[in-house]
Amino acid sequence: MNNIIISVDGPAGSGKERIAKYIAKNYFLYHLDSGILYRRLASKILKNKIDYKNKILLKKFIKSIDYISPRAHKLLRKEEIGNKTSKISAIPFVRQFINFQQKIIVKNMLKSYRGCVIDGRDIGSKVFKEAKIKLFIEVKPKIRAKRRHKQLIERGEKSIYSRILKEINLRDNSDINRKESPLVIPDGAIYIHNSDSFRSTINQIKKALKTI
Repeated sequence: MNNIIISVDGPAGSGKERIAKYIAKNYFLYHLDSGILYRRLASKILKNKIDYKNKILLKKFIKSIDYISPRAHKLLRKEEIGNKTSKISAIPFVRQFINFQQKIIVKNMLKSYRGCVIDGRDIGSKVFKEAKIKLFIEVKPKIRAKRRHKQLIERGEKSIYSRILKEINLRDNSDINRKESPLVIPDGAIYIHNSDSFRSTINQIKKALKTI
């Protein structure tokens, strides 16, 4: 079966990327992390010292960009870029631009791969409504905060758990209540509970993807 599209949605820090990578590797699909596209754009905005609040200037800057690379890089995971990403991702024309980039990338990758798995916050509900299988990842905020705190410490970055938890709750509130493509559970989505061991998560994934 070719041209399979699997969407993986969920809140910040829910493990969408890890789950999508597992699916891509084990089911021979191309993995697209939509968050990387937003982070790359945020990085460009920071590098060029663009005031994201100036919508006219920001729109002009975005129009000058033809292509956003989907390649991951550890520098894109910095908190400064993450904070900027959360701000620009709420802007409608920014989301439209990134959605267009995703469509182009997936269209090109389907020429070489049997399918694509894309993770984000509005993939199954907005960007790829036609996805064959839609997954929604659930993890409690406290667990997400603990994982993020540990991740940052292991990278050698300063991190305070209470601050991370506050940021996650604020991010959830922003994602759920934004006007443009809010975080919702896509119609027909299969819940994947990722609060316990990853082995438990894998068992759920296998059950959800048994048709492919």
